[in-house]
Amino acid sequence: MKVVCDKDVPFLKGVLEPYGEVVYKKGTEITSDDVRDADALILRTRTRCNAELLEGSSVKLIATATIGTDHVDFDYCNNHGIMVQNAAGCNAGGVMQYVFSALYGVAARKGIKIDGGTLGIVGVGNVGKKVEKMAEYLGFNVLRCDPPRAEAEGPEGFCSLEHLLANSQIVTMHVPLDDTTRKMADEAFFALMQPGSIFINASRGEVVDEDALKTAMPKLGATVIDTWNNEPNVDVELVDMVDIATPHIAGYSYQGKQMGTAMAVRAVARHFGIEALYDFFPEDEPDHEPVLLDLKGKNHGQIAAVFQYNYPIFTDDFRFRMEPAKFEKLRSEYQYRREVYVE
Repeated sequence: MKVVCDKDVPFLKGVLEPYGEVVYKKGTEITSDDVRDADALILRTRTRCNAELLEGSSVKLIATATIGTDHVDFDYCNNHGIMVQNAAGCNAGGVMQYVFSALYGVAARKGIKIDGGTLGIVGVGNVGKKVEKMAEYLGFNVLRCDPPRAEAEGPEGFCSLEHLLANSQIVTMHVPLDDTTRKMADEAFFALMQPGSIFINASRGEVVDEDALKTAMPKLGATVIDTWNNEPNVDVELVDMVDIATPHIAGYSYQGKQMGTAMAVRAVARHFGIEALYDFFPEDEPDHEPVLLDLKGKNHGQIAAVFQYNYPIFTDDFRFRMEPAKFEKLRSEYQYRREVYVE
């Protein structure tokens, strides 16, 4: 067996070596020559899995250690018998933590009152559900927009995008990138949002029309952006304009990275019958356990302090603003944070 791996997938080196040849390369530098005689790929979102990469190869499985799959040409893979496995939900806890550290941090910095406000979640999948749970725990009124779930489960508990935008003080995006979501946050989207409201995008960059966002910025109370159009070549003007800017690291928690790698390795193990790795999980390191929060009875400032203590998001913001051209370097060298959770 030969496996080609993105060298920035953590906790991976040494795991598959007893079972075959393992090649590590930077995700953006993996070529068709590298994968021609490979049986499996373990990747992140930086490797475009299309005909240009895969044509004429022996690849049977692509395991991506991420929730996102917009880097994969599913039509090509389906037509050529290539199985694709993502790590759905692996980073949900990390993104939830990012959202609330950003929300309370920017609200405290700008003097925006959010206590008892309405938080609108656009996309209520693995990440959105975690955000929903924390928001309800903290006393927010929650609006949910998720047309696929509403169709499958019934409309109760969900609302239209238009209703959510018009009635939410905070709007946070957690949708996948596909034909239905590309540039969904457009001019009409921002026109419906309340003046002074907070906009957060930690899903995929291309779900936002960045020109429309720039135009809407004076109307918004605060803007938090983790994912960008044209990564890593982000719009530096937009970086300067938003209140919190980070280099696509919202899901970069220690637990999220463990789970993403575990799911990718398990997919390879089960596809090729490596029983010893069916339940693989990276070893824990000291002082990386998730943190149980007790925020009941705490005021806005105290809650903001707890979130910032566990994840000082403005440090990431500062580092990115200083060197936005080092987008990929900041991601690949990121020090994973411990997740937080509530019961």
